[in-house]
Amino acid sequence: MEVKTVHQEQPKKKKSAFREWLDSIVFAVVAATLIRWLFLEAYTIPTPSMENSLLVGDFLFVSKLHYGTRTPQTPLQVPLTHQKIWGTNIDSYLDWVKLPMYRLPGFSHVKNGDVVVFNYPDSLHLPADLRPNYIKRCIGIPGDVVEVRATQVFINGKAMENPQKMLQPYRVYTNEPLDEKFFLKYDIWNRRNESPNVFPLTELDSVRREMITVGYEVNTSAEVAQKFKEMGMRVEPKIYEKGERSEFIYPNSPLFDWNQDNFGPLQVPKKGETIQLTTENIAKYRDVIENYEYNDKVEIDGTTVKINGTAVSTYTFKQDYYFMMGDNRSNSADSRYWGFVPSDHIVGKAVFIWMSLDPEGSFLNKIRWKRLFHLID
Repeated sequence: MEVKTVHQEQPKKKKSAFREWLDSIVFAVVAATLIRWLFLEAYTIPTPSMENSLLVGDFLFVSKLHYGTRTPQTPLQVPLTHQKIWGTNIDSYLDWVKLPMYRLPGFSHVKNGDVVVFNYPDSLHLPADLRPNYIKRCIGIPGDVVEVRATQVFINGKAMENPQKMLQPYRVYTNEPLDEKFFLKYDIWNRRNESPNVFPLTELDSVRREMITVGYEVNTSAEVAQKFKEMGMRVEPKIYEKGERSEFIYPNSPLFDWNQDNFGPLQVPKKGETIQLTTENIAKYRDVIENYEYNDKVEIDGTTVKINGTAVSTYTFKQDYYFMMGDNRSNSADSRYWGFVPSDHIVGKAVFIWMSLDPEGSFLNKIRWKRLFHLID
């Protein structure tokens, strides 16, 4: 009789509590990393450059699906970090390996008026995907001609609709002092900022001085400015005059007498577009050619361009670019100051606010309840 040996299955060894805990942590980190990379990432608003559309203390989700997520340029990085390891000043990455960046398919493209998160291009000492995150409104897409005339943005010669809550500086003249309560009512005077600046009335003629006793410089919306006019106040926009050149304005060249309120016209570079390298075009686009096109060796002396030792009279752009501006136009460091945003610096589209905390609010009114789950226009 044949006898078969029966092998009894050994019971599986139960995982220790530490191993269970470790497996859970690893799974959570991997899942969070994939979600953050492919789908959504959380950001907070630290500066007032987008007020009143976005406020300091807003927490928002940014969609990577809209424009398509990017493959990492710097793969050697601690998960769920950006530049530093949490709570330290230690770099969270190693730049021993740098990969070319590619973008996975998205279901839309960056459009005029979109609120976009991107890597600040001027931080050239950092890898492109680890540069600081900025949030602004897209004003110009590839191929657009951007111009600002007395604070009004024009795209391809047509006035662009201003954001509903856009802030601009005004001078308000009144015949009586205005107190804190008045400015709080219109969200001009607040606990985070100093009171509106009172300025002398020496610029007014004697007839006006008899009727007007005080002037204020305020940063507010066109809607509030109109309400002040209806109250009988004299309201004038405070703008830099055309031809009054600012040395801080892109492209920082004496060839252009531009300022933050009167800027351009300036064409936004488009992938595949070829330009003649005239003196003016070299001034406008040298930053692009030198820093964002991944050319091996660029030499520019102001009137000629050499790439890899060869003089060129034309240049064809290798990627698309965008022109960004903040809704708080007088208090925003944006493309008017540092130029174009390359396509490979685009992170995603801001979609909605999930939490909003007033940095100066008391315990009872710390949360801005009306802003919770508010879609971003």
